[in-house]
Amino acid sequence: MKSIAASARIHPLALVEDGAVIGENVVVGPFSHVGPRVVLNDGVELVSHAVVSGRTEIGRNCRIFPMAIIGGVSQSLHEAGEDSTLTVGDNCVMREGVTMNCGTVGGGGKTVVGNNCLFLANSHVAHDCRLGNDIIMSNNVMLAGHVHVADRAILGGGCAVHQFTRIGRQAFIGGLTAVNYDVIPYGMLNGNPGVLGGLNVVGMTRAGIERATIHVVRRAFKQIFEGESNIRANAAAIRNDYADCKEAMEILDFIVADSDRAISSTFRGKG
Repeated sequence: MKSIAASARIHPLALVEDGAVIGENVVVGPFSHVGPRVVLNDGVELVSHAVVSGRTEIGRNCRIFPMAIIGGVSQSLHEAGEDSTLTVGDNCVMREGVTMNCGTVGGGGKTVVGNNCLFLANSHVAHDCRLGNDIIMSNNVMLAGHVHVADRAILGGGCAVHQFTRIGRQAFIGGLTAVNYDVIPYGMLNGNPGVLGGLNVVGMTRAGIERATIHVVRRAFKQIFEGESNIRANAAAIRNDYADCKEAMEILDFIVADSDRAISSTFRGKG
């Protein structure tokens, strides 16, 4: 049986299947489809022509616009109908044509999106992606499977992110950029293939990071990417010098966290 809160408004031309859970003040607009294992928490709005399927939970006060398909089966070649999930946090907006897929067993079975994220038209979140909070994905951004995106990252229109890539906190990815390698926190990547062009100083300033701290991070950045050795060796060599700067340490920790992944570099051949 459905569980539909008394305050929910379901348009007569919408389909809510048996088993769905519909919270308080939810709005399901015309020609929308809510699957039998879907949970729409309080305040969610499906504007119209939206599909939410699979084992999917949508957080409070999210808005889903026409032609969005949220919770679809993964596009992995290894998909075999296994049980998997998609969880979307609170206050997210999914504009027209956005697609988000459930996870796969091989990737842990979970696709997870944090709070306060904005997904503009036709952007795609593939299976087993893990997204933090306050992320902006512009029109036509494409995340392949298993991508991790940290808090406050901004991805410009039409950029494509290779599978298993990590994008650090408050990184900025320019429009039409091909993201083939991991992007450090606060990094700014542009081009095809993407090249790290420096730090996202504008974003750091808007986030309230003090100018003196930004100068410290800039110095660490230069030592990492312009040092005599490779990126990881340079990072290890300066680690003790930046123990008192959490932003610089965040970059250093990111670099050493996954030794199997290449880091996007300002200079070809390093890392």
